[in-house]
Amino acid sequence: MNDIKRVFVIVLDSFGIGREPDAPDFGDDVCNTLQSLTTSPKLNVPNLKKLGLFNIDGVTCGEKEPAPVGSFARLRELSRGKDTTIGHWELAGIVSEQPMPTYPNGFPPELIADMEKALGRKLLCNLPYSGTKVIHDYGEEHEKTGALIAYTSADSVFQIAAHEEYVPIEQLYDFCRTARKLLQGERGVGRVIARPFVGKYPNYERTAHRHDFSLDPTGDTMLDALARNNLATIGVGKISDIFAGRSISRSLGVNEDDTDGMNKTLAVMDEDFTGLCFVNLVDFDMKYGHRRDIDGYAANATRVDKQLGEFMAKMKDSDVLMITADHGCDPGAVGTDHTREYVPLLIYGKPIKANNNLGTYPTFAMLGATVADMFDAPLTTKGESLLPRLLKNS
Repeated sequence: MNDIKRVFVIVLDSFGIGREPDAPDFGDDVCNTLQSLTTSPKLNVPNLKKLGLFNIDGVTCGEKEPAPVGSFARLRELSRGKDTTIGHWELAGIVSEQPMPTYPNGFPPELIADMEKALGRKLLCNLPYSGTKVIHDYGEEHEKTGALIAYTSADSVFQIAAHEEYVPIEQLYDFCRTARKLLQGERGVGRVIARPFVGKYPNYERTAHRHDFSLDPTGDTMLDALARNNLATIGVGKISDIFAGRSISRSLGVNEDDTDGMNKTLAVMDEDFTGLCFVNLVDFDMKYGHRRDIDGYAANATRVDKQLGEFMAKMKDSDVLMITADHGCDPGAVGTDHTREYVPLLIYGKPIKANNNLGTYPTFAMLGATVADMFDAPLTTKGESLLPRLLKNS
């Protein structure tokens, strides 16, 4: 047994640290999210630096820390994908050998016909689209006709946008639940996403009432392993959505922004529990990565880093912090898609060895295996636990 009681896994959504060897298979050429951030004067991340971010194998940008306070590693994605669902599932233990379906030319007519019949509404657009541009281009027609705006992206998603004044939030969620039931098997996109908006043409704005309806995870996860042992599994941000609510003992819901997500996490630290707090900070990806906003991404990292300093100062002797990412979304790359990148793994706490370079590993699932091992909770996964290399007394 070890002295670990609480583990906090914080996912900096899309915070990649360099191109993977198979990136061309996923349509990516040069890509390195971290490298792009270091070009911005807005980047100031002393706590991530102290944890060993710039000491990780393959990281050639930034200033290395002489003696990092924790252990650090580089993880490669084994799954055939580069999206949020597949990335988080792999972090939790599931390797997805088959990619989830994408629709670069829109959804086939027969699927749209089935969807319109099931929803009782006509669908507009049916193309890959920017979420802000699609409501500008189709919002007025939606208001006049009552038809729903259905669109996709480079990810495996089916998104439904509707104005909150014309389609109440719960009705939009019901439409998405219906769509989720239809989109299974070969049609099984990773997420059906509700995208509500408000305002008057041409000044529409998306609201914070977005909600993701994911596929049920296809294998065993660290959340399942901990739940079987009656341990806490607290989700912050999109975590419950990503795992379809499975084995989540409590969800604190979607964050207003990443500052709110970190504030919720800091509040959880005041609670007495044994188990996992699993956090997703999505602004890196949604607000800055896809929009190729290097300075915005860097400024967000700076804000989160400051809160990480508060978090680290507040940690108890039996707490462990693990910081990672689920894919890349290089704000300096061509296009607007995610990028196929390695992700960091930074591990810190009193039980954890300092200045400990763990090297590079072939799957994100190393994280899930390690968390499960910390709680002596059996998990079926291709990942292997890093715990023997992490503990000071081992």
